[in-house]
Amino acid sequence: MTTAFCLTLAVSTTATASASAADLFNSAQGRFAAGDTRGALADIGGAVAGEPGDTNALALQAIYADAAGDLITREAALARLGAADGGMRAGVDGMLNAIRIASFTPPNPLPAIQGPSTAIIVLGFGLLPDGTMRPELVNRLQAAMVQSWVSPMSPIIVTGGNPQNGVTEAAAMQGWLQAHGVPAQRIHPEHRAGSTVGNALNSVPLARSLGAGGAIIVTSANHIRRATVDFNVAGLPVVGAMSAVTGAGQLIAEFMPLTKDQQLGMYRDAIRVFGIPAGY
Repeated sequence: MTTAFCLTLAVSTTATASASAADLFNSAQGRFAAGDTRGALADIGGAVAGEPGDTNALALQAIYADAAGDLITREAALARLGAADGGMRAGVDGMLNAIRIASFTPPNPLPAIQGPSTAIIVLGFGLLPDGTMRPELVNRLQAAMVQSWVSPMSPIIVTGGNPQNGVTEAAAMQGWLQAHGVPAQRIHPEHRAGSTVGNALNSVPLARSLGAGGAIIVTSANHIRRATVDFNVAGLPVVGAMSAVTGAGQLIAEFMPLTKDQQLGMYRDAIRVFGIPAGY
């Protein structure tokens, strides 16, 4: 189980008037994407100095500082952000808390009993060129089947675009589930997502339209923590996260501390879901 965080997307529309501040903002985003956390923090600090009222830059300064373990800079940036935009400050606080909890929450291979107000959301995986599913995706669907048995009233969302041979990931998953006895009316496909960020942004409004106020995420064990953060930041509390584990060795590996790249991946995704622009 994971702790739910329902965050409001609160994105500043503040524009930077200074070209140098904009350049530093863009450089910071590029450095962070490349894994240079300290360089990104230095650049965003320069952007904040040039445009002290830019709430996007202040939010990034707090996020980068958290990733770098610079608690003094993080708290100072959060304080300034709170003074400028309390809603955005609350959103960043929630994002960082979601990342913190996900970092220390191992994958859960067990199903969770839930009712109709909780959606089961199955994340896609790249199809073969002929449009058929890879074993990784079949594993996720088998886990989703088990979850559907213990939560028979929950709607099921299958999310994934990336069509191959005219077939989206969602369409392939929908067909598999129906072929294995899941009633068609329970399955709701989302055909546009091309990434985990897209899975979250596109599935959350669909889940809400179905009356769901929470979600059980079903994906691979090495993907579950990042996916959980994305959905929480997108505003749908994750009340359960079932991983498709194919062996004891894989599960043991997932209990190991996250690598630096895995940790940064959660921050990068969360920034995109939150809606902070990649550049000015």
